[in-house]
Amino acid sequence: MKSFTDVYVGIELPEREFAITRADLIRYAGASGDFNVIHWNERVAREVGLPNVIAHGMFTMGVAVRIVTEWVGDPSSVVEYSCRFTRPVPVPDDNVGALLTVNAKVAELLPDSQVVFSLSATCDSVAVLGKARVVVQLLS
Repeated sequence: MKSFTDVYVGIELPEREFAITRADLIRYAGASGDFNVIHWNERVAREVGLPNVIAHGMFTMGVAVRIVTEWVGDPSSVVEYSCRFTRPVPVPDDNVGALLTVNAKVAELLPDSQVVFSLSATCDSVAVLGKARVVVQLLS
């Protein structure tokens, strides 16, 4: 796990890309209980005006935070996480799926060895999360 003494405002984590496939959506639906048809049926998703089946917002949020949790080395270090869903993540029915590109930067250092990261997440160069903020607890 990272130490608070190793961090300073402005550090940018290496950009990460995460593939999101239809199989991921099915597994997430089973785990979360969110079986909304727009997450698995392309015909219905298009009928309601979506470009394709879309990823669950909370799934997208969970994938995006991995850039921070993997860097810190401990997912339980997250003490706060918030964002706005700005655009859906369309997931095509192929072996590749959607590609979520995530960036993270240290925005602020808080007392008690807490670090605030700002995140950006895009799919096809379109922002899908807005005002994404992650607070982690690091070792002193």
